[in-house]
Amino acid sequence: MTQFKIAVLLPCYNESLTIEKVIRDFKEVLPEATIYVYDNNSTDGTAELASKAGVVVRKEYKQGKGNVIRSMFRDIDADCYIMADGDDTYPAEHAREMAEIILQGKADMVIGDRLSSTYFTENKRPFHNIGNKLVKSLINLLFKNSIQDIMTGYRAFSYNFVKTFPILSEGFEIETEMTIFALDKNLSIENVVISYRDRPDGSESKLNTYSDGIKVLKTIGRLFKNYKPFYFFGLISFLLVAFGLALFIPVFIEYLSTGLVERFPTLIMSGFLIIAAVISFFSGIILDVIIHSQKQQFETNLTTIQKISNMSKKLERLGKNESDY
Repeated sequence: MTQFKIAVLLPCYNESLTIEKVIRDFKEVLPEATIYVYDNNSTDGTAELASKAGVVVRKEYKQGKGNVIRSMFRDIDADCYIMADGDDTYPAEHAREMAEIILQGKADMVIGDRLSSTYFTENKRPFHNIGNKLVKSLINLLFKNSIQDIMTGYRAFSYNFVKTFPILSEGFEIETEMTIFALDKNLSIENVVISYRDRPDGSESKLNTYSDGIKVLKTIGRLFKNYKPFYFFGLISFLLVAFGLALFIPVFIEYLSTGLVERFPTLIMSGFLIIAAVISFFSGIILDVIIHSQKQQFETNLTTIQKISNMSKKLERLGKNESDY
């Protein structure tokens, strides 16, 4: 696989306790890869330790994991990208298997599945376990899939995925956004069960169970609305119709019995709810047509990016051949 470019991406914020070991492990497993450490305003010397370990170190001053990954994806060109954390919770020995799946063209994204192995026994934060189960169940329900680990930070990506993925999230909800994007755009996803180990003593998680959990749930709702507007607004329309009828039916029964309508405010409110339901329903239809058009445009853009990538590889090979003479 030496003819391929492999990039190992390590977003870091105050990981001085573990970053050197993580770098050593990935160098051993993928000696041909270029390792990039993007330091996100660390104050404990993480960047200096990574630089001494002989990897490419860059700074991202805008705080948040999503912001770091946005810079990584924009800056780096490679055939395969391996993304992990700098906290030594994801064993590097799985990286070769994940890279081979990408480089053989079997998938656009490989998910390092923690939840099917040691996560629930290693992780000492019970609310994180509950949150992972909730997010997994919710996304698989809304997007009709069976992905085993939605929020894992250990993934491999193809060039096409990295260069077409529009990153909107700024924080830890980025993994959820990646998963939903791949599902919506019909990109191929593979699952690799990985072992997971909890952070060593003295290393603290940057993920806040409650505030970041709420952000993830809000991201799921936002992306469900954006990617599946017909179902989203159709559900709202159904609820509005149900409430409207619940108000209208007693008034109508009363009218049939007495010939009078005594609760005009209730009747008017039910009428407004039904009108709102109709507007919501047709809004969903219109937005669904727009989303379908965007998917067509995405496929065109994907083809263009693939052609550019192939042309770049050909030029690179020609340059190498000329340098041999």
